[in-house]
Amino acid sequence: QLPNQQKTSELPLSSFRRVYLPPALHPLNQTLVRGGKWKDIDSTQEKRRSFLHDFCKKYNSRKKLQTHLVHLVSRIYVEDRHKVLYCEVPKAGCSNWKRVLMVLNGLAASAHNISHDDVHYGKHLRKLDSYDLKGIYTRLDMYTKFIFVRNPMERLVSAFRDKFEHPNSYYHPVFGKAIIKKYRHNADEQALKTGSGVKFKEFIQYLLDSHRPVGMDIHWEQVTKLCYPCLINYDFIGKFETLEEDANYFLQMVGAPADLKFPKFKDRHSSDERTSAEVVRQYLRELSEEERQLTYDFYYLDYLMFNYTSH
Repeated sequence: QLPNQQKTSELPLSSFRRVYLPPALHPLNQTLVRGGKWKDIDSTQEKRRSFLHDFCKKYNSRKKLQTHLVHLVSRIYVEDRHKVLYCEVPKAGCSNWKRVLMVLNGLAASAHNISHDDVHYGKHLRKLDSYDLKGIYTRLDMYTKFIFVRNPMERLVSAFRDKFEHPNSYYHPVFGKAIIKKYRHNADEQALKTGSGVKFKEFIQYLLDSHRPVGMDIHWEQVTKLCYPCLINYDFIGKFETLEEDANYFLQMVGAPADLKFPKFKDRHSSDERTSAEVVRQYLRELSEEERQLTYDFYYLDYLMFNYTSH
């Protein structure tokens, strides 16, 4: 967070609360799309875009969203060669999308031999907030902006499983310790010391607590606060549930090399069962009815904007 705050403080005051308001919807550029098999995906895209557009028109008229431009674009990755902007939503295919962006940018020959650490800690890709204001506005206007989203509850359970059910040298000591200390009665010394073994119910208590002992994290932050879909007009809205088709259609649309296909592999914990609707139901059984409802409410806007129904 700190670098972003520093950058924000260096900006002239006039740039504060200047938001990027979406222009009218314009048709997707499909000049590079070959073959009739994409017709269904194309009409699905139009439906998703106009659904979001209509929702935002209603929502924005009631509640004016205001935020700093630099914060608004802090999760957006830039790929200048193919003129694309990708807003990262963790647990919705983001590791493989970053691999693909690295290939598109000429930083790697194939998506298959880029390690997880290289993707997330290699600093190979530039983010939009690293450009000056002119650079930010120019790219927002000219580039194809895309986002991939996922059913909010599946994304949440996937994040919990990834960060708390496997050894993790960051999430256990930072989040785990604080969560166990606040929400587990009679916690033993070992749990308080390591922060390992957080239960889903404890994690949800933390999520719903307005006085959280530790802050939010991008892996379970709402998409509305990561990517601001009512302020940035995304040209393409992919869904994790149709990840491969959507991704490969998008790649064709932006003129990616013909042999570049979206990777199918699971980034980490590949032996684990994928987080499905059934897996989510098992986790939700650990919660009271009130906790379940409050968790849905927490992701209310994500459900509405992207036309998801609750489990």
